[in-house]
Amino acid sequence: MDLEELLSYKKRVEKTLAAELKNEGRAASKISPRLTPFTDATEEYTLRGGKRFRALLLLAGYHLAGGKNLAVPLPAAAALETFQSWMLIHDDVIDHSETRRGGPSMHVKMAEFHVDQELSGADTDFGSAAAITLGDLMETLTVRLLLSVKVPDARRTALLQEYVQMTRLTALGQMLDIYFGTLPVGRVTEKDVLTVHRLKSAAYSVSSPLRLGAILGGASPRFLEKLGEAGDLLGTAFQLRDDILGLGITGDDVGKPTNDLFEGKRTLLVVHAWNHASRPERLALEKVLGNPLSTPRDLDHALDVIRDTGSLEYSEERIAQLREKALRSLKGLPKDKFHLLSQIATLLTDRRI
Repeated sequence: MDLEELLSYKKRVEKTLAAELKNEGRAASKISPRLTPFTDATEEYTLRGGKRFRALLLLAGYHLAGGKNLAVPLPAAAALETFQSWMLIHDDVIDHSETRRGGPSMHVKMAEFHVDQELSGADTDFGSAAAITLGDLMETLTVRLLLSVKVPDARRTALLQEYVQMTRLTALGQMLDIYFGTLPVGRVTEKDVLTVHRLKSAAYSVSSPLRLGAILGGASPRFLEKLGEAGDLLGTAFQLRDDILGLGITGDDVGKPTNDLFEGKRTLLVVHAWNHASRPERLALEKVLGNPLSTPRDLDHALDVIRDTGSLEYSEERIAQLREKALRSLKGLPKDKFHLLSQIATLLTDRRI
């Protein structure tokens, strides 16, 4: 298998995902027809878009471990997409983000439902409460899908153990991210940033998806260790790339909106810029960080600081270093396995969207 063949499975993942979401909606409607608008909302939200990287990485891990029938891990691949949905739903509530994948975030969508139905109480309170609850519901669907994979019991148990670890690390990373967002930038170190990326992003974006698939394929402990090590490195690089795209300063005018500064995220770009900025440059950064009411002029000044301090180039260097270290850790694998993982590494770290 090469990358092109792997990417061709995206449609099968989405077909499986759509069917499972439809089944979830039917089951809920039997409990109460009044639940239908809410399960419809989670279905629309989850199918709205997304690259399905995590699901495809799980399939890659299964193949790399020697799995032959890619229909077997499809429910687990779909589970990673429902996991991604509930993480994003909760993340948007935390960050007060109003949009996701070209549409309203779930708490905004639920607030709109409140207004349309002329319900009592505050629409924003209802929106947040409903979104958190629907995220919880998606987590139960995630577990149900993992339990449905038809593999020997020992592999299913190992699968669930990996899932628990993935969820735990992601939550710990989220907690640190929330905490660091309250600290002055000067008190957040590069090590702090990379720790958050390794826990919050690398674990559930790259490392665990690969390992989950490999577990289903019957991988040896040594191979799982290799995938985990490389996945942590590539996942961290993946998030550093995401941080660059999140600023919208690469000149491509594609990908994500320029909102990471407004949200006050302590990215490597921001921390490096702060450590190499003059006092006036720090003031320009402070004026924008965590301030969604910043003017376009203020934003341009802050972006100039990031450019002028060499922070963009530094992040690019760190991405390249992490990618090369990951590939070095995979040396010794059979040529076909190394080739696929090398293609995956390029896909994750060189993307522009």
